[in-house]
Amino acid sequence: MSEEEVSAGFKLNALLAEAGQAPLNSKEEQRFKEYYSLLLRWNSRVNLTAIRDEEGILRRHFVESIVCARSLPSQIATLLDFGSGAGFPGIPIAICRPEIAVTLAESQGKKAAFLSEALRVLEIRNAKVHSRRAEELPSVFDCVTLRAVDKMEFAVRMAGKLVREGGWLALMTTREELVRLKDAIGLEYSWPEAMQPSGKDNRVLVIGQRKLNSLS
Repeated sequence: MSEEEVSAGFKLNALLAEAGQAPLNSKEEQRFKEYYSLLLRWNSRVNLTAIRDEEGILRRHFVESIVCARSLPSQIATLLDFGSGAGFPGIPIAICRPEIAVTLAESQGKKAAFLSEALRVLEIRNAKVHSRRAEELPSVFDCVTLRAVDKMEFAVRMAGKLVREGGWLALMTTREELVRLKDAIGLEYSWPEAMQPSGKDNRVLVIGQRKLNSLS
């Protein structure tokens, strides 16, 4: 798909409106168009996403990630996208929340290469790629995001320990899986009601806060 075709058919703002969200500004919209075009080109040779249709990609990956970005507390200055894959939700967070320093952790070499290329093409200055396992990082973050990684119950325990006391863990999952993930992480977090980012299916976003004095 050419850049002209992407621009002509791009309906991300319409899908955001359908989800009850405000539209992107012109600079943000242009960056998301470039991101979408790059994702399509790389996905033809690197399996970045199993979703292939335009609306599916925009609704499932883009809209959900934008809602996540907009829902994060204002106090967040540092964020880790644990198992970033194709950059969701980390890259949309970096675009929509430029005040947040984002680390995209992705241990698979080809996906990490895509993330580096995306940051270069989109001229995103507030994000960097960590091309090794996230649990090797020496620091904790104000927020960690986790979405559709392998062995989610194990991953959520690892991700939860990379959040500072009083920080936040943002989970993007299904309503059914959320129960198991909360059980896996134990009592270290307090959880508000989950929200439905797209308002269409059983996918949910929940942003839990790590309790004080919970660091082991």
